[in-house]
Amino acid sequence: MTWSAPSPVQELDDERVRRAGVRLLLKRDDLLHPPVSGTKWRKLQPNLELAQREGHDTLLTFGGAYSNHLRAAAAAGREAGLRTVGVVRGDELRGRELNPVLAQAAADGMELEFVSRAQWRRRMEPESLDAFRRRYGRAWVVPEGGSNAEGVRGCVALGEELRDCGAELVCCSVGTGGMLAGLAAGLAPGQRALGFAALGHADLAAETRALQQDAFGGPRGDWAVDDAAAVFGGYGRRTPELDAFRADFEARHGLALDPTYETKLLWALFTRFVRLEAGAEAGAEAKAGAKAEAKAEAGTDAETAEPAVIAHGTTLVVVVAG
Repeated sequence: MTWSAPSPVQELDDERVRRAGVRLLLKRDDLLHPPVSGTKWRKLQPNLELAQREGHDTLLTFGGAYSNHLRAAAAAGREAGLRTVGVVRGDELRGRELNPVLAQAAADGMELEFVSRAQWRRRMEPESLDAFRRRYGRAWVVPEGGSNAEGVRGCVALGEELRDCGAELVCCSVGTGGMLAGLAAGLAPGQRALGFAALGHADLAAETRALQQDAFGGPRGDWAVDDAAAVFGGYGRRTPELDAFRADFEARHGLALDPTYETKLLWALFTRFVRLEAGAEAGAEAKAGAKAEAKAEAGTDAETAEPAVIAHGTTLVVVVAG
């Protein structure tokens, strides 16, 4: 079954959550628009509409070898009647059998161009973009992950849909910062967004801040990035512990989590729930609150303050982006 916006909010019935004394709600954006899937659709839809309004016939975007964004962009472009081109990091992949993600993108009509890592680092420079346009014509360019000003503004509705759900804290996984930037802008006063970094080699707080500047002209909302708890050695890295958690979660709740994003986020949260049940978070909460208050008095930006500590009685939302 699929839903149109807004996507449903479902309370998670789990004894580990109850023992921690919190409520955990899942924002099921993964159900919003299969096969494009939820939050990717929120970022892609405004880009597709703008491309069509301005007379572009091609959507050109970027991703790694296992990029769900490329797969989603191919499906969304096909549905919109636009040609799609995916620039893929790693020229060593050229001529090899496509993995399932890229094979699905190709099946939806996406033309794939494999580039070296040196070319990849220069992909958004004007000379590189000019070269792509000479090859592919009048293309609308969407950055990796769909995170540009249009994509950020497309995610504002995600926060707005959660204003009346009773949650103080909304958690999401962060790969490029676009969802977090828009989500935080849409939340109500008194709500906070906490992003869990899915990779360790980028300053995601700085990228989120820059995206809000592009989309809104300045910072919006109360948000922070936890850049350590859910990285697990780097983007796409998996461990037996993570795989066991993911399998157990699916067995308990019938929901197969994305191994790169929501599995790591929820593992980090459930680890905190264990500490909360044991009473170990109480002292940390007071310490973090004092630090955040001191930083606020010193004029520190919200996104650089201590990530939120979850306390007994907290209602929190996890965005399942799909």
